[in-house]
Amino acid sequence: MIPINNWSEDLKPLLLKYKGRKHPLEYQNLYQLMVMVILSAQDSDANINKIAPSLFNVYPTLESLSVSNIEALSSHISKVRNFGTKAAWLIEIAKTLKKDSNIPTTMEELTALKGIGRKSANVIMREAGSPAEGIIADLHVIRVAPRIGIINEVKDGNKVEKQLMQSLQKDIWGEIGMAISFLGRETCRPTNPKCGECPISLICYYYNNQS
Repeated sequence: MIPINNWSEDLKPLLLKYKGRKHPLEYQNLYQLMVMVILSAQDSDANINKIAPSLFNVYPTLESLSVSNIEALSSHISKVRNFGTKAAWLIEIAKTLKKDSNIPTTMEELTALKGIGRKSANVIMREAGSPAEGIIADLHVIRVAPRIGIINEVKDGNKVEKQLMQSLQKDIWGEIGMAISFLGRETCRPTNPKCGECPISLICYYYNNQS
């Protein structure tokens, strides 16, 4: 890890580029976002975006989902990885919350629901505009944050989030995770990263230590 004293300042170009950009999941409301975030676990955003329109035509609200069953729901999400387990989670959540207006936007309440861990909760809270209680640590962040030099390399998302929370000032928690994720998707690719296009290459450990 490189000794940077003020990450808020050094990461400012990254935040300026991506702050406020909508998540790649193509949702229309908080209900759709929650469902799509749960479905996207261990799957791609692109795949979830493909199946979402037909799914929400049949299940436009939590109320409609709550009166369904696992078998019926599974037939609409069968192209999603682990669809059976996710169908069970969604039905249980729908029966628990009952209607869209009851969808929570705090870490404690969200992670109390089946199928929603800290990463998913952070995404939902960010998109809902709720005060950040953590930092999004998706697969892109897990790969890119150590490459930049913010944290040590670990593969567990919760450990990555904990390290990031220790390294970064709280005033940037709400946006920095998604900003690093977008950087990983667009520029800081696993192989042949586009360092010449990176807004923070000058403070990047990887860029400054290439042989």
